[in-house]
Amino acid sequence: MTQYLYLVRHGEQRDAEHGVVDGPLSPRGRRQAALLAERLGGVPLTNVWYAPSTIATETAEIVRDRLPSLEPKPSALLFDCVPSGPTPEVPRAFSSWFASATPAEIEAGRAQMADAWAEFVAPGGNERHDLLITHNLVIAEFVRHAFDAPEWRWLGLTQAHCGITVLKARSGRPVTLVSHNDLAHLPVELRTGLVEPLPI
Repeated sequence: MTQYLYLVRHGEQRDAEHGVVDGPLSPRGRRQAALLAERLGGVPLTNVWYAPSTIATETAEIVRDRLPSLEPKPSALLFDCVPSGPTPEVPRAFSSWFASATPAEIEAGRAQMADAWAEFVAPGGNERHDLLITHNLVIAEFVRHAFDAPEWRWLGLTQAHCGITVLKARSGRPVTLVSHNDLAHLPVELRTGLVEPLPI
């Protein structure tokens, strides 16, 4: 049977512009999460997991408050990480991205994402709709893995806050990308987190 995996980046963080890595959602982030919950209201969600960071936890709590039948569960496999390290194939424009990542962090991120894929991409006997509330690079790596793209190709894939990416997994078939960074539920002023604003 088919598994649909809904990958969602957490809402906007209050202090991100000041270099704070984790913290509470901004008022705009809370609104993004509320609109996300409204968008997901018609989806027969089977499971919900979230990264145990403050921003992902608060996003999951807002979704749960508006969809009370859900019981979100934390998973350390969804923490932000660096999915892979530099290789000769990485374009020079991205090479400085790895400057702050240690070899140990890169190796841990690679192992984490291999475990996350094995854990969460698991089509079985019944149709499933699973929601993962996580971080930008985790979603980018899921998309890269779905396409079996080069190891570094998660670089350059950016998800907006509370954007929805959907993967479809079926036994014996390649995972397919149904949609990437769907923002139809967010008005323009709430479309944050992108490196460049959308041209449309």
